[in-house]
Amino acid sequence: MKTVTPTQLRANIYQLLDEVLRTGLPLEIKKGDQKLRIVPVEKIDKLANLELRPDVIEGDPEELVHLSWEDEVTLDLP
Repeated sequence: MKTVTPTQLRANIYQLLDEVLRTGLPLEIKKGDQKLRIVPVEKIDKLANLELRPDVIEGDPEELVHLSWEDEVTLDLP
């Protein structure tokens, strides 16, 4: 969670509010010994922020357990 002072909030309010809406993470404002929070009302799907990784295997993990590599690998062991 990001923490800012009231002065920082005043200087960057639109950027900070956009960041809260984009990430779904609350923003904490610290004024003296007291704290306030700005949080989005609607929950944001955190998985929507994941990057696409084409080299990652997609599918059922159970299929990986039953893969057979005997035809692909030849080991000449003594």
